[in-house]
Amino acid sequence: MKRLFTLTISLLAAAGISLTAQTQNLAEAKALYEKGAYAEAKPAFKRLVKAQPANGNYCLWYGVCCMETGEPQEGLKYLQTAVKRRTPSGQYQLARCYDFLYRYDEAITEMEAYINDLKRRRRPTEEAEASLEILHTHQRMLKGVEQVEVIDSLVVDKAQLLDHYKLSEESGKLYSYAHYFDQAQGKQGGLVFETELGNKIYFGERQEDGRMSILKSTKQMNSWSQPTLLPDNINGAHNADYPFIMADGFTIYYAADGQGSLGGYDIFVTRYNTSTDSYLTPENVGMPFNSPYNDYLYAVDEYNNIGWFASDRYQPEGKVCIYLFIPNATKQVYNYEGMDTKKLIRLAQLREIDQTWSNQERVASARHRLKQIQSGSATPEVQEIDFVFVINDQLVYHKLTDFRSAEAKELFQSYRQLENAHKQQSYKLESMRERYAAGNAQEKQRLRDAILDQEKRMDDLHSQVKQKANEVRAAEQKTDFQ
Repeated sequence: MKRLFTLTISLLAAAGISLTAQTQNLAEAKALYEKGAYAEAKPAFKRLVKAQPANGNYCLWYGVCCMETGEPQEGLKYLQTAVKRRTPSGQYQLARCYDFLYRYDEAITEMEAYINDLKRRRRPTEEAEASLEILHTHQRMLKGVEQVEVIDSLVVDKAQLLDHYKLSEESGKLYSYAHYFDQAQGKQGGLVFETELGNKIYFGERQEDGRMSILKSTKQMNSWSQPTLLPDNINGAHNADYPFIMADGFTIYYAADGQGSLGGYDIFVTRYNTSTDSYLTPENVGMPFNSPYNDYLYAVDEYNNIGWFASDRYQPEGKVCIYLFIPNATKQVYNYEGMDTKKLIRLAQLREIDQTWSNQERVASARHRLKQIQSGSATPEVQEIDFVFVINDQLVYHKLTDFRSAEAKELFQSYRQLENAHKQQSYKLESMRERYAAGNAQEKQRLRDAILDQEKRMDDLHSQVKQKANEVRAAEQKTDFQ
């Protein structure tokens, strides 16, 4: 009898120690969770939910930790359980999880149910309604996934990201802010892009309010101008960084978070309008380039016809995946109505890059160029003739080295930038006209003014191209060719 009594006391003591340890474990995990340290809180919640799988709070906390650490599929069933157990904010978090998984119909349904629940309890709904609108935007983006061929991907340490962007000299140079600037000034920044001629830089720098913003500086003789912020429609009330300028000198790709982003940093594009001395309204480049994670550093080598962008989707802390792709001359999207939704989602997520290949010969050629670039032996695709530019009836130039006049060569660079800008705007006008032809009455009404504005912009650019070409010819023909 004494032995049985002693054993009972021992078991109760052990249970008490276990319960105390579990309580301490929960308190520590909740403290980490509240601070947003989801990776650190996750193991404790995983143990707790395994011990009590029907506990709605444990399921909610563990599901959110999974979602925030790149494992939304793992967290899904736990968040579904949290909703079944009527756990507060469960519907909101489940909607977010569906959003991460590109299951937008279900995300919208869940968010609408959450809003209705808030209304029944007479709680504010503004934040949830804003989230619902964002989900509708994401749903529309899935219907416009770009059909782009991704030829390779590689996972690298984020700190070594720039080492893997092998741009040709004609495409400009990329630097880290710490490498490019004197750190004695005590400022912090992100990426620095230097143009091909080395006469302009665009860079991300942290401002006094803590936000990252993009600035521009121009070389004047042997010194640089005072950096100036790019306009608010680029920097705005969010973080903006990772600028890259196309060879036309007008098109800028960059990354920003906040409004209009799928999640974290998204890649945006805008163009400088010489007529108004301003930038056009930035556009989100959409899927598959952007995702619910951080996507940034979009860069294109137009001379080798290869592009890069980086993403931390599905990656552990400190790692980033670089995707290499063949840039499209004009945007082509998958047929949303004629495709299996699950397949389209996997294409948008870039789960299997070989599924993006529609032309095996083009992909093989691009992969060959990539191999040359990586080995340092790449040359531009067009070797004999880079361009055709008529100086006069007897003289036609095909390479930059044909120019005798330094002034004419510099003017020609500006001419090519304008010419490329005209080409890009022409593609955009063509796309708008196609959408107009296929659109309904409401869509046509929306596009009508935009097309008229674009046609005027094209006329202005065409005049600028002609004027610049004449300036090039005049400068070159002043040179003594003897």
